[in-house]
Amino acid sequence: MPDEPRLFPERSAPTADLVPDRVREAAHDPSGHRARLRRRLLSGSDDALADHEVIEALLMTVIPRMDVKPLARMLLQRFGSLPGVFNADPRALQAVPGIKEAAAAALRIAGVAARRLARAQVQEMPVLSSWQALIDYLTIDMAHLNHERVRVLYLNTQNRLLLDQIVSDGTLDESAIYTREIIAKALAIGAAALILVHNHPSGSTQPSRADIQITHKIMEAARLLGVTVHDHVIIGREGHTSLKAKGLI
Repeated sequence: MPDEPRLFPERSAPTADLVPDRVREAAHDPSGHRARLRRRLLSGSDDALADHEVIEALLMTVIPRMDVKPLARMLLQRFGSLPGVFNADPRALQAVPGIKEAAAAALRIAGVAARRLARAQVQEMPVLSSWQALIDYLTIDMAHLNHERVRVLYLNTQNRLLLDQIVSDGTLDESAIYTREIIAKALAIGAAALILVHNHPSGSTQPSRADIQITHKIMEAARLLGVTVHDHVIIGREGHTSLKAKGLI
């Protein structure tokens, strides 16, 4: 016979969608470590978190049910530094045990955001009067690459950035610079001046004989066509070198 209606019907367990996020997180973080880390991030200065904690806080957003501190430390050890992690190739990131596509994307977007922020600061004012902002941008983008990158910064008559062009991405220790193409681009976009930039994957920023020779070659070709070469900057993990500041051009 059919069941009699109950005076007090049994309550079903709450579905996952009705459980508050803080309750769900507490179940997976009984020590409250994640909550404390998040509070320090939101209420402290830029230096409130150590480098591994910055990575940890980012990984927390995409890996909700795992202690990601060991993973953050592993990434720092593998890639050498915070910029090294954020500039790492996505395939290299996913080769680290525990890093799936979502985590690699989160780490990648942090690097993209940092580069865009630094580039925006460079674009806001004349490059020569905001030299440190330029060096910061170039360092974020190039210092931790494991291959050589050559770029040219084309400037207008007010020394504002017209175009930031990557000329080539080379092998570990060499990259081609084509003088004719660099000068042709300057004329095509109406650039009045340019700055040459490349990185040394070795970390050292000591200019080579070839660096100096190609700079003089480009300077001579540019001078004949009314374009000024302000500098050639070499970026590395150990800092940067300006050929102009060293009296080499």
